[in-house]
Amino acid sequence: MRIVFDVSPLSHLLTGINNYILGSLAGVTEAAAGRHELVAFAPTSPQGLRAIPAALDGLPVERRLRFLPFAHHWRQAWSRLGWPPAERFLGPFDVLHYSDWMFPPQRAGLRSTVVHDLVPLHFRDWVQGRTYRMHGAKYRDATTCDVVFVNSAYTGRDVVDRLGVDPARVHVAYPGVGPHFRQEGERAILGRPYVLSVATLEPRKNLQVAIEAQRLLGQRLSLAVVGAEGWGARPELDRDGIIRLGYVSGEELARLYRGASAFVYPSRFEGFGIPVVEAMASGVPVVASSHASLDEACADVALRADPERPEAFAAAIDEAVARRDELAPRGVEHAKQFTWRRTGETFLAAWEEAA
Repeated sequence: MRIVFDVSPLSHLLTGINNYILGSLAGVTEAAAGRHELVAFAPTSPQGLRAIPAALDGLPVERRLRFLPFAHHWRQAWSRLGWPPAERFLGPFDVLHYSDWMFPPQRAGLRSTVVHDLVPLHFRDWVQGRTYRMHGAKYRDATTCDVVFVNSAYTGRDVVDRLGVDPARVHVAYPGVGPHFRQEGERAILGRPYVLSVATLEPRKNLQVAIEAQRLLGQRLSLAVVGAEGWGARPELDRDGIIRLGYVSGEELARLYRGASAFVYPSRFEGFGIPVVEAMASGVPVVASSHASLDEACADVALRADPERPEAFAAAIDEAVARRDELAPRGVEHAKQFTWRRTGETFLAAWEEAA
């Protein structure tokens, strides 16, 4: 098959969704083992023309990156207008898989997408207006796709119930854990023991609960916060006991996981929760929100706490640190099942079946 894979979002920082896009493409190339022709496609900005090739470095894929001024507006207009078909720029293909930022028109071939979560539909106040408009249109188009991937069974049920997608077209493709997230390796040292939280600074991630939990724990543990700038009301990061680190590379994040006494993830809602299994793979006990959307990432290994109760998170962090020798090995074992190769195999099997 000739498979076109939309990589437009890789023009931005490699955070959750972008890591899934890059990881799943890498998994597809590994699983395909040369049997299929893979094309990475993006109508993009000058920034994308620099960032996307760097992200794709080392992957055996054909690159079709097309410069467009005001690329976001062109992508949205192209998606809504429904013309010209993608074949005009790419030639014939067997599969067109698009991501989050556009839903290109096509004449033929399988139509495929991935839905990471339905947060904009469930919680309008948790997303920006542009995100709501862009994803709302994408969700409507997803109902026309031959194949719809989701990153968890929870999200799959949501897609079937809320969007009305035929369950036969929905395929769970769990995310993978990058090879640098492992127990062995250098550990970060931040001056005193710390718990780590990883999240873009936005309301849904609920970081203020972790901050309040740290205040309750006092001087025993600092809270190190990794995450790109987001939007909305800012959590109280400029206070004693908080170490704000901003966006870091995957390699540096792995060092921070390994050096942490525990990992804390108080998110109110997730599609899956990739940082949970990254932390487990790195040998760190995890304390996560008790919301059901995190059940598959956490299994029965993470300690869970009510995301609206800082005192519950503080108590769970204390317990996780005390039970580290028990919880960490169980987390490592749980995380082993999440590989990008397995994600790629799921993608290929769904496309081959639909074809």
